[in-house]
Amino acid sequence: MKRVTLLDVAKHAGVSRATASLVVRDSPLVGAATRAKVEAAMAELGYVYNLGAARMRAARSRTVGVIIPNLTNPFFAVLLAGIESILETAGLAVILANSNENAAKQDGFVNRMREHGVDGLIVCPAEGTERRFVDDAGKWGVPLVQTLRMVPETASDYAGMDPTPGMREAVDCLVGFGHRRIGYVATDTHHSARTERLESFHAAMNAANLAPLFVRPLESTHMSARMAAPELMSRPARPTAIICHNDVLGLGLHRGLCDLGVMPGRDVSLVGFDNVAEADLVMPGLASVATEPFVVGENAARLLLRRIDAPDSTIASSIEETYFVQRGSCGPVRMAAGTVPA
Repeated sequence: MKRVTLLDVAKHAGVSRATASLVVRDSPLVGAATRAKVEAAMAELGYVYNLGAARMRAARSRTVGVIIPNLTNPFFAVLLAGIESILETAGLAVILANSNENAAKQDGFVNRMREHGVDGLIVCPAEGTERRFVDDAGKWGVPLVQTLRMVPETASDYAGMDPTPGMREAVDCLVGFGHRRIGYVATDTHHSARTERLESFHAAMNAANLAPLFVRPLESTHMSARMAAPELMSRPARPTAIICHNDVLGLGLHRGLCDLGVMPGRDVSLVGFDNVAEADLVMPGLASVATEPFVVGENAARLLLRRIDAPDSTIASSIEETYFVQRGSCGPVRMAAGTVPA
C-alpha cells in the first residue's frame, strides 16, 4: 500500500500541509479544534510520523540573527527586548548586529550569521537594502522576518506598525489647539518607515485642509536636531507647531528650542514619534506618537518561530496601531508664539 503522507492527512482534514505539520510538531500556534481535526485524520488514515526524518530536519543551532540599523536610538533597544522575550521562552538565543544604516555591512553580518547556522533572521533593513537581500534569503532557505521597514517589491513575513492613526490624532490635537503653521522634521535616511510617516503626515494635514509649513530632513541624531532649532525658528513664517519623524529628533529639537529660550508647549508646540521612555523625562514632557516597539518585537519573533516550524506556510504580517500621547510640549496657539494663526 502507498505510504500515507502528511499531505494526505492535510487534505483529509481540510487544512493546509503547513497546519498539519504544526500539529505533528505539537506547536502552540494551532487551535484545539483544528488540532483535534488533524489528529482524527491521522488516526483514520493510519499516518505514522517519521521521527528519524524529523530529527534530521530539526537539527538547529537554537540561535536567531537580529540586525538593526541604529543602536543609539532607544526605540531599537525596546524592540530587541520584545524579540528576546519571545525567543528566550522558546529556548533560542539572539545574535545581535548593528548595520549602522550600511547595506554592505548588513550583507556581511548575514554571511557570518549563516556561517554560524542561525535558524532564522529578523532584520530592520538598512537604508539602500536591495530586493536581492530578501530574495537571497529565500534561495538559501533562511527564514526571514522584516520588521519596521519593508524592502520595496519583496515578499516576506513582516512585523511593523501603522503610523496613520497616531499621526492623525497628533495633527488633530494641534489643529484643535488652533495651530495652522505646522512643520515636519523628517529623517534624511530613505526607507519605507520614512515614507510611511511622511505620507501619513501629509494625509492628516490634507484632511485638516492644511498645507505643511515645511518638511525639513535632518540626520537622525539629537545633535543635528538641536543645532537646527535656530534655523527652524528664524523662518519668515515661524512655525507654531513641529512634528518630528522620531523621538531622537524630537528630543534634540526640544533641547535646541530651550537653548533659544523658546519653551515647548508655550512658544511652540512639539511632537515626537515612537514615545520612548525619555519623552516623559524632559520638562515639559515631549508629546509623542506611541508605536509599541516591544509588542512589534514580540510579533516579529512569533512570526519567525512560525516560519521556522512551518517553512511552507503562507506569508503573514502583523501590524500594530499607533496612538498619540499628549504631554506638556503641546499647547494652544495663543500661548505658542503669541500670534494669530496664519
